[in-house]
Amino acid sequence: MGVDIGIALLIVFMIMILINIPIAVSLGLSTLVTMVLYNVPITMYVSIISSGLSKFTLLAIPFFILSGFIMEKAGISKRIIAFAKLIVGPIPGGLGIMSVGITLFWGAISGSGPATVAALGSILIPAMINAGYNKGFSAALIASNSAVAVVIPPSITLVVYGVLSGQSIGTLFIAGIVPGILMGACAAVYVYIYAVRKGYKGEPYGKPSEIWKAFKEASWGLVTPIVILGGIYGGVFTPTEAAVVAVIYSLIVGLFIYKEFDVKELWKIVAESGVSSASILIIMANASAFTWLITTQGVAQRFGTALLSVSDNKWVILMLINLILVLAGFFIDGISISYIFVPLLLPVVTQLGMDPIWFGVTMTIAIAIGFSTPPVAVNLYPACRIADIKLGTISKSILGFLVSSIAALVLTTFFPEIILWLPRVLGML
Repeated sequence: MGVDIGIALLIVFMIMILINIPIAVSLGLSTLVTMVLYNVPITMYVSIISSGLSKFTLLAIPFFILSGFIMEKAGISKRIIAFAKLIVGPIPGGLGIMSVGITLFWGAISGSGPATVAALGSILIPAMINAGYNKGFSAALIASNSAVAVVIPPSITLVVYGVLSGQSIGTLFIAGIVPGILMGACAAVYVYIYAVRKGYKGEPYGKPSEIWKAFKEASWGLVTPIVILGGIYGGVFTPTEAAVVAVIYSLIVGLFIYKEFDVKELWKIVAESGVSSASILIIMANASAFTWLITTQGVAQRFGTALLSVSDNKWVILMLINLILVLAGFFIDGISISYIFVPLLLPVVTQLGMDPIWFGVTMTIAIAIGFSTPPVAVNLYPACRIADIKLGTISKSILGFLVSSIAALVLTTFFPEIILWLPRVLGML
């Protein structure tokens, strides 16, 4: 055929996306169709998807997903929320700012945006609405800030990037802490400004006895990130082993301490997490074949050359890369974005002299923005169901939070030390 194989692959893939074929199918089918058209042995497809999933590190994904489901059922979220409400105080928009903080904290437990919406939204969204907050704003706040879960460790997206790029997942986790907090801070500033304009008042502090009682109730949940992340950074276990530890810890808390569910319900939890894990792993399997074809056919090299020819200014190119990633998030899920764009963009970034760890976290921030941008917007749909509003309503309210997230993305692009400072301090770079 006269058309370059790489161009043909991307054209077939985009056609399938535009006609609304599911992303997992689009990745696999476009690869197979292109391989047939260009006489690439089909046996390679089976071999590539098998080797793509046969990595010990990837075991972290289903285990982190399972631990997130167990912690949701264990009642940890409602106890943390009850404690936080007592200490937030009479700041304008205090309940909203508290919700930003809790989504950050929960991100350090679940590692998944939609899981964070499910765990916290059912409590926080009705609480904000009952306090007089606008429905769309309440839902948008939880949807947008739950996306920070993919930046704050442990992050499934950072695990995938680490596997694809060969970078240390532990270092990526450390590098995600400060920018994750920055995203939350930008959102909190927006919430405060919005609350002052709308007249949303804070709440009185709880009594010392109430705060102490709520703290004791929430303490098992509050130490969860310390158990998971402290073990990784202390060298006690690897990120993959940490995922298993998270499952064991959440089971102990749910079954024996809080006693929110029993062994019979556990099988349902395992089944639900199995479905979520399978949907991600199917995407990863087909994406690995797609990525292999892109890489072996020189598409990445040609793409990099074209991108570098746009400007001599590296900051212009880096902002263009950010724009590409954010726009991709409108149509493609985060895992697929990683598989498609890491082989295309990482060589460009390293050629510009930027650290691969920095790029992994910056890319993850861009991916997080896509969690709240329709039509994919995996965080908006569960938030809409909880708030009982339509997608159009939440889409208007999400704009301010998107601006705050983009501000964080721009800051981490022009000031890479925001990401690299903590790993350097800890001697990981």
